Amino acid sequence: GTVQLPPSKSFAIRALICSALAGGGSVAPLGTSADIAATVQALADLAAGRDEIFCNESGSLVRFLIPVAAALGKSVTFTGAGRLPRRPLDAFATLLPQHGVQVQTDGGLPFSITGKLRPGQYEIAGNVSSQYLTGLLLALPLLDGDSAVLLTTELESKPYIDITLQVMAAFGVQVRPTDFGYLVRGNQYKPVDFTVESDWSHAAFFMAAGTVGQEIEIAGLNPASTQGDKAVCAMMERFGARVEVRDRIVRCCGGELRPAEIDARDIPDMVPALAVTAAFAKGTTRITGAGRLRFKESDRLQSVALNLRAMGVQVEELPDGLVIHGTGAVQGGTVDGCNDHRIVMAFSVAAAYAAGDSVIKQAESINKTYPAFFEDFCALGGKADVISNR
Repeated sequence: GTVQLPPSKSFAIRALICSALAGGGSVAPLGTSADIAATVQALADLAAGRDEIFCNESGSLVRFLIPVAAALGKSVTFTGAGRLPRRPLDAFATLLPQHGVQVQTDGGLPFSITGKLRPGQYEIAGNVSSQYLTGLLLALPLLDGDSAVLLTTELESKPYIDITLQVMAAFGVQVRPTDFGYLVRGNQYKPVDFTVESDWSHAAFFMAAGTVGQEIEIAGLNPASTQGDKAVCAMMERFGARVEVRDRIVRCCGGELRPAEIDARDIPDMVPALAVTAAFAKGTTRITGAGRLRFKESDRLQSVALNLRAMGVQVEELPDGLVIHGTGAVQGGTVDGCNDHRIVMAFSVAAAYAAGDSVIKQAESINKTYPAFFEDFCALGGKADVISNR
């Protein structure tokens, strides 16, 4: 069958922030996910001068808005839900006080700031979450002066920074890459209307289904996108899938699956879908470069390993990845959704092709990014029913 994916959360959140900072311009389509709703509300609260900004469970939102609020001279406290309060914010706790902003935190949320960010030279590691760097890049064009960002380590997850720069450029912000980082002029941002493209990260789940089973067609994807997760096409081809991209339509069909070696440094969000695909490939797949997944909505490496074992797959957990010993089949079982939308969606694919029925707990966590996932899943021939709606 054919599925049309929701708009890209990565593009939408950045565009909403840029639009707010530019003082106008529409951003559409947005979809109905919890992360987008949290962004809209947080920006409204920031504009209204409220002293608490609630970011729900969105790690990208809180890391984007902390330096933005500091650049605006806001005195606010950031809060969140789920695992978000435990996710690290130490890079800002160290960096912001060097540039005129006082910080109060125990390492995560609540995270309080006072003072106003000053232009200057900002040093930040490139091998921590790219969300820190995106937050800085979004904030610095607001300042009355030029700034330089110096990366102290090699940049990882560069595609996410490419998205940031693309969205900022649409709003009139020019950022000049250098050999060591970026130069950002102050007093930029111009209002424009922005169209949000479809989300390649969600394509990974349906392409996993197409790779393991029958042909699936995904409509509306931009093949020239800066989204790093468009690499899903190449990843599934490594497993033996036949992938065709034409006229913003991606077709994916499985074949004789084989194991793969995958470096996930630039595509961490795809790991759950890739790991599930690996379970159906006969042989050993090794996924590395994904250590940051331990600090997502769940510890995703642990969550994937736990649930693959629950479905009869032998898997070894590495500090930064997984070793999956696929046999070509999985058993039905009880899956712990771990309150993590990507775990639920990935293991829905595993359950669709499992030898036996499966129960997936905390399936409502899909509302974070893709509330219509199970509607699309069932429209493609999947069989999923709510057995307990509390």
